[in-house]
Amino acid sequence: MGWKKRNLIEQAFEEIGLAPYVYDASPSQYQSALLKLDSMMAEWNANGIRIGYHIPVSPDGSDLEEEAGIPDCANGAVYLNLAIRLAPSYGKTVSSEAKFLANEAYNILINRTVLPVPEKQFPNTLSRGAGNKPWRNVNNPFLDQPRDLIDVGDDNILELGN
Repeated sequence: MGWKKRNLIEQAFEEIGLAPYVYDASPSQYQSALLKLDSMMAEWNANGIRIGYHIPVSPDGSDLEEEAGIPDCANGAVYLNLAIRLAPSYGKTVSSEAKFLANEAYNILINRTVLPVPEKQFPNTLSRGAGNKPWRNVNNPFLDQPRDLIDVGDDNILELGN
């Protein structure tokens, strides 16, 4: 069972010094924080950081008691970055340590969600470059294509990138 959206918001409140045992947030403050959480996660989703967060279709479609749907390794990145977004609304400042941790957690999350760059062969019209000395190599000023066969796997299907 994963974290609920309420848990992420409470952790963000605690990060800016509004812990539940000291500060009783009103339902409207929870709703405002929930909207900020949903919009932050929609931005991340648009930037390619798709971690499974349940983004609502409309602003009224989100529920505090709904599971966030994110992996445990992403919880810190979400609530720390949410705390940075919530702090100005409450007249609070986030510590430099929390900002550093938020940035580190966000970068780790980006590295975990980014797809590897596919390898690509150079075209045979690519010049060898200015350091090419024809007497050291062949007189062809262009790169030679690799002579290896491309391995397509057992299903004999070759997928090409967009």
